[in-house]
Amino acid sequence: MSDVSRQSRGFIRPEKAKEPFFVGVDLGGTNTKIGVVDDLGRPLSFVSIPTQVERGPEDAVCRMAEGIREAVRQAGISLDRVVRVGLGSPGTMDIPRGMLLKPVNLVGWDDFPIRDRLSFHCGKPVAFINDAAAAAYGEYWVGSGRGFHSLVLLTLGTGIGCGIIVGDLSIDGENSHGAECGHIIIDPADDARWCNCGQRGHLEAYASATAVVRRTRDALEANLPSSLHKRLEAGETLTPKLIAEEAEKGDALSRDIIFETARYLGIGIATLIHTIDPNGVLLGGAMTFGGMGSLLGREFLERIRTEVRRRIFPLLAQRTKIDFAALGADAGFIGAAGVARVEHRKLCGADA
Repeated sequence: MSDVSRQSRGFIRPEKAKEPFFVGVDLGGTNTKIGVVDDLGRPLSFVSIPTQVERGPEDAVCRMAEGIREAVRQAGISLDRVVRVGLGSPGTMDIPRGMLLKPVNLVGWDDFPIRDRLSFHCGKPVAFINDAAAAAYGEYWVGSGRGFHSLVLLTLGTGIGCGIIVGDLSIDGENSHGAECGHIIIDPADDARWCNCGQRGHLEAYASATAVVRRTRDALEANLPSSLHKRLEAGETLTPKLIAEEAEKGDALSRDIIFETARYLGIGIATLIHTIDPNGVLLGGAMTFGGMGSLLGREFLERIRTEVRRRIFPLLAQRTKIDFAALGADAGFIGAAGVARVEHRKLCGADA
């Protein structure tokens, strides 16, 4: 990796890094992101490989190991300077046993001992964690939650992922199903919207990208006026990005959909704050409507904050930070490396 490309991604050179080194692996249904991270959470390198789910899990962990070696090479260090690897994976999973159970996005990978197989192929001990929890740990360690003792991260995408960090502990639950906060109930009605999991009334059924598209399509099929009609008649696909584009142009329906999404998120976040009492709640993922870099994103965030404030105890409203996540797509591999660091330091008897 050239110095120019290293600097453009914010990577540091190995001579400026603090050892020991860790590798984070962020397994996704389409691509797998891998990077080397130092003891202060600073990345030295990054590679992305296609997951190729259809080739099966054993093939995938072999290629992950190759990706780890390539990331180490690009970082300018030797593999023996990496002490542990962290793997963040979509569920369902049995974290203590290092097993994938029936992962929805990884069809055919059922009951696979992914942690131990990756460890075998890369020759390093592997820490295993849910992918949303890994992203949450990344934000807690070196992102928007830096300096917090506890946080909740909601990732807004096709579904709603969640990670909860308290101290250096990810709240994984007794059955490795902790922090499934996309499935908290915000609508108890018998005719509430269906969630992708097959149940009604969940936050994900109202505030995920899939839900935003469904709610918008329902409104358009009811023939409510919107500039979206022309875009769709021209052959474009209805997506949150398209809705955001029309909202930024002033389309009332698009703006209503986005701000109603903020209200649903506010209801869900209020429940999480009263349950966990974290330092902060962060919003990440692909559907932040431009985040802080866009007026629409800032309005979206403020609508969430307003809804939360009106529903929680005044002291919590005053003290709980609600903000966008900072690490973007890098949160997963940085956080997975951070979890590997926690395991390493606990085994060494050091404070994390």
